[in-house]
Amino acid sequence: MTTPPPPGPATPRDLVGIGIGPFNLSLAALAHPLTELDTAFYEQRPRFDWHPGLLIDGATLQVPFLADLVTLADPASPWSFLNYLKTRDRLFPFYFAERFHIERAEYDAYCRWVSTHLPGLHFGHRVDTIRWNPDHQLFAVDHTRLDDDGTPRTTGRTHARNIVLGIGTRPHLPPALEPLAADPGTPVLHAADYLRHRSELLTARHITVVGAGQSGAEIFLDLLRHRPHGREHLHWLARTEAFAPMEYSKLGLEHFTPDYTRYFHALDEPQRDRLVAAQWQLHKGIDADTIAAIHDELYRRTLHGDWPDAVLTPGVTVHTARRTPTDRLELQLEHTRQHTRSHLVTDAIVLATGYRERPLDRLLAALDPHLQRDNSGRPRIDEQFRMVLDPTVTGTVHVQNAELHTHGVGTPDLGLAAWRSATILNSLTGKEPYPLPRRTAFTTFGLRQPDTVPHARRPSTPTPVSERR
Repeated sequence: MTTPPPPGPATPRDLVGIGIGPFNLSLAALAHPLTELDTAFYEQRPRFDWHPGLLIDGATLQVPFLADLVTLADPASPWSFLNYLKTRDRLFPFYFAERFHIERAEYDAYCRWVSTHLPGLHFGHRVDTIRWNPDHQLFAVDHTRLDDDGTPRTTGRTHARNIVLGIGTRPHLPPALEPLAADPGTPVLHAADYLRHRSELLTARHITVVGAGQSGAEIFLDLLRHRPHGREHLHWLARTEAFAPMEYSKLGLEHFTPDYTRYFHALDEPQRDRLVAAQWQLHKGIDADTIAAIHDELYRRTLHGDWPDAVLTPGVTVHTARRTPTDRLELQLEHTRQHTRSHLVTDAIVLATGYRERPLDRLLAALDPHLQRDNSGRPRIDEQFRMVLDPTVTGTVHVQNAELHTHGVGTPDLGLAAWRSATILNSLTGKEPYPLPRRTAFTTFGLRQPDTVPHARRPSTPTPVSERR
């Protein structure tokens, strides 16, 4: 491996983004026209990929197409979904299709289009460490350039005045099933890898899906559609009390507004933690169309008098899992209300058990002494998505999709991506290149509400980047 000399602090970037998923891609797109900002974004994957294992035919986003990377902050941006359609001569077909919710595969293609045309994005670069250099008042970002197969090639260093972390989430494996999933010879996989292994799964005599969120529902429906009548051999298990619909009423959706985000952030830590746990149906339920499609498919299979061989059981916890001597898989189950136990023997398992925030500890190890943490050891994050650091660090570290504990259920929602990016850019520049709406919900959350949106950071310390030129 050759190691070029790192660039000196004489040429720092104003902003370095780590991770290029939809949220940092949104930030990069909205930063693009701001000539006072010099930015660079790094991503270890060789190209943009958005949940490729879940791009099932017909699966749609759970937010309207207006929740693209930029529109809710800048409808005139050249990086909008509508402009993407225009460049592909697809505006009229989209107009006649009358689709408010686009397919996931189309959203993925749109984001990839942005990622291939937007400058300043560096794929195939793994960020290794972030350090604060007090002598130069800059962050030093050490990174490694990778081949497409992940082989390290060269190392480098970029200096930056500000950082934004958007490293996304990773698949969550329940402890009882993690050992089986870790064995490459065992047909136990996370939903994130579903499409890559679907053809192999369909050869299994019996398949079990664990998890009752949107991904679990879509995978169960897809498997059901591909299994012969009368020989479906499917189980669908869930810890939740029901295969519950997502809250999608118009007033319910106001929990995904800046108004609610500000209200949530102002609550004390115990109240926030209780709310996050209680509001799962706002973002972890199943959309009504998918539930209806599952019921319709099951109903069609009763037309000749028999019931499909498909068992749907909510309220169940998987306690243990093992391989049997005959190479099948045995799950020990408990029904939490009945206090009854049973076992299920199956041939393949799909874990639609969601995602968790990627740990920041490795990246931020060198910054740890400067981080302020809450009572649970999590980083404190202010209203403008900045980690709270001690005053000796004059740069800022913003986060995207790592602030569920401080900003609530809207954190992973694509509908707030452009607004959050605009908030960050207003803060960084000390101006308002993206004026933000003062009110976004008919609901008044709480008895005390701020009268205005947060102001952009005033030119005090540190000096806004627009004045460093």
